[in-house]
Amino acid sequence: MTRGILIVGNDAPLTTALMAEAAKRVERFASVLIPNRIAEPGSALPSVALGSSDRLAWNPSSPISARTLILAAGNRLERIDDAVLVCSPPAVCCPPEKLVLREIEAMVNDHIIGWFYLVKELAAKFRSQRSGTLSLIVADPSPAGKGKDSLVDLLGPAAAASFRAFAQSLLSAAFNEPFYTFGFSSSEQSGDPEFCSFLFKIIDERNKRDNGKWHKHGKFSFFK
Repeated sequence: MTRGILIVGNDAPLTTALMAEAAKRVERFASVLIPNRIAEPGSALPSVALGSSDRLAWNPSSPISARTLILAAGNRLERIDDAVLVCSPPAVCCPPEKLVLREIEAMVNDHIIGWFYLVKELAAKFRSQRSGTLSLIVADPSPAGKGKDSLVDLLGPAAAASFRAFAQSLLSAAFNEPFYTFGFSSSEQSGDPEFCSFLFKIIDERNKRDNGKWHKHGKFSFFK
């Protein structure tokens, strides 16, 4: 039976690099790409691609959609052994009074609420099969300019902080679960092949000493 890998993240170099690393280990894997609906208001809802053809819709703000996604990915892959969740929210740089309601809603749904629903379903899946790995990756949003006239990213860091706090709680609870939970920190959103290789090495080894911990590689670090 083949190993089932599910990768979820927005359409960014880091997610793409992780998909390339997964392709070295299995012939087929599922990937959910969250489009940047803030920069592209007409973008479709996030979709899951299996191999190079099969696609399923996913609505991050819907708990029912999260359950459907996990069931569908599990059926097509036969099983889900490893779930890799990548939080690298887009930047929204503007004065506070210029915030757009649509952008706020998109950020909260796609990069905060969606993770809660998805992790709930993944945890239930892994607990029922008494195995699995849940990997949580936080990519620090790109810093804005430091000049007095520079615009500050108002929403991206808030979404990343929410995911980071959620991940910390999941890591703290990892020892009570029948599956492994790993945390990874990235200081940028670029797709460094060495970081991706390091991440999958931790997943592949499934070492109990790595369970419930944050893992850093080279410059990829903001947890001290």
